[in-house]
Amino acid sequence: MEHRPGHATTEWSFTEWWVGTDAVKPSRHVRDLGIHLDCDLSMRTHVSKTVSACFAALRQIKSIRRSVTRPVLTSLVVTLVLTRLDYGSVTLAGLPNRQLSRLQSVINAAARLIFRAKKSDHITPLLRDLHWLRVRERIDFRLAVLTFRCLHGLAPPYLANELQLVSDVESRRRLRSANRQQLVVPTSKRKTIGDRAFTVAAPRVWNSLSSATTSLQSLPAFRNALKTELFRRSFHD
Repeated sequence: MEHRPGHATTEWSFTEWWVGTDAVKPSRHVRDLGIHLDCDLSMRTHVSKTVSACFAALRQIKSIRRSVTRPVLTSLVVTLVLTRLDYGSVTLAGLPNRQLSRLQSVINAAARLIFRAKKSDHITPLLRDLHWLRVRERIDFRLAVLTFRCLHGLAPPYLANELQLVSDVESRRRLRSANRQQLVVPTSKRKTIGDRAFTVAAPRVWNSLSSATTSLQSLPAFRNALKTELFRRSFHD
């Protein structure tokens, strides 16, 4: 591979590389298993494309809103919109509020569509009636479930091996957190990216849960308790 310093893209100043006679230009983002990854891991492309696709689906559902009952309408929204919103959402852990607010706007629009509410109507009662978590809690829910799978041998070893219980660290076995089955939160050098890594984000979410939830051994029971705890956290008012 040959580097020719005179060739570069204009917007991002990416250097061209040459393989034989072919010029290879680095891409600003790639798609892997349906997840769009930006070169700076900002996830802006994934958020933008997800929001765009979800609103397109909402417009299609709105066109038949008068022809279906509310339960059917709700099922369509959950199946065609919320599942798309939730896909790969664990990769969005730790994103800034301005990114999450764009995803939250999809949930708000979906709730207003179901109840035929106006934009001026307060969204909290609608989300509470639907028993929908807000976007941040939805991300925490899936991250906590994945952590549960790692701790109970239900996840791939390459993920499970990245987590460590406080009780497994000899110098910390006498700490109160060891008795609560909490996880070690490693120190990250870069807060904007390092704190979003699974090895950091997952233990933080897990440690924020009550011991009554994390001590459960059944996945269905854990999911139910987790949903209840996050729902109370989301709608504490």
